[in-house]
Amino acid sequence: MDFEKYYSDRQKLINNFLEKRLQKKGISRVDEAMAYSLFAGGKRIRPILLMATADAVGANGYNFLSVAAGLEMIHTYSLIHDDLPCMDDDDYRRGKYTNHKVFGEAMALLAGDGLLTLAFEVMLEQKNVPPEVLVEVVREVAMCAGNFGMVGGQALDLDAEGKQISEAELRKLHSGKTGAMFIAAVRGGAHLAGATSDQLLALTHFADLLGLAFQITDDILDVEGDPAEMGKSAGSDEKKHKSTYVSLYTLAGAKALAEKTVAEALECLDSFGEKAEPLRRITKMMCGRKS
Repeated sequence: MDFEKYYSDRQKLINNFLEKRLQKKGISRVDEAMAYSLFAGGKRIRPILLMATADAVGANGYNFLSVAAGLEMIHTYSLIHDDLPCMDDDDYRRGKYTNHKVFGEAMALLAGDGLLTLAFEVMLEQKNVPPEVLVEVVREVAMCAGNFGMVGGQALDLDAEGKQISEAELRKLHSGKTGAMFIAAVRGGAHLAGATSDQLLALTHFADLLGLAFQITDDILDVEGDPAEMGKSAGSDEKKHKSTYVSLYTLAGAKALAEKTVAEALECLDSFGEKAEPLRRITKMMCGRKS
């Protein structure tokens, strides 16, 4: 398959949808701050992951664009808040000034809030899906984004600063902070496509392993990544005395663990045959990235 075309076509589709949707303005300049980060060059991994999962199950991922776009809004809100001085205090994201450096802390906070709430409005605009299925998908997204998932993981991350935590604690932290929204994307695509219980189980395991491999790769890049390619500073984990897979396993050990985790994730897709090829290629792309 021509994976580059597959990915590029879906990126364009998502970007066009988001641009059109944000043409509907609110009552203040918070719209400008929301758009600044939403169109700052994201790879659109989570929405494409949802669409590719639907393809793997046998549906057409193009049909679930509203839910997919909502995931990107949630992801972008999390980055805006994560960059704030009270959190990771980063000046750059994707090679551009972070939201609060351009609009101020208060407006950046509101931009994140605006994207999070708009995400659920957009997801519920999804057409041609049984209402009970759409409600279940949105419920799972909310749970993965909240205190049982991403927000909870971020809180654990804050509590862990300056401490050496165990592998189990680190796994729990990143299963929430990083992995939960991958699970939301994959399970969302599976539900929307009408996956069987066995398919849903295999895909959930795949998403869990993908999130782990993604985070290990992120930890590796924080040590040896090129800031010019990443669009942000490297070495921030060490500066903040955070426990990472590199600090637990060494750099070589983390690389070996990443390879092993990717292989296990790909095995979960065996039963889906050729239809899961986009998911396989996305996995290799995400875990072989340089930024």
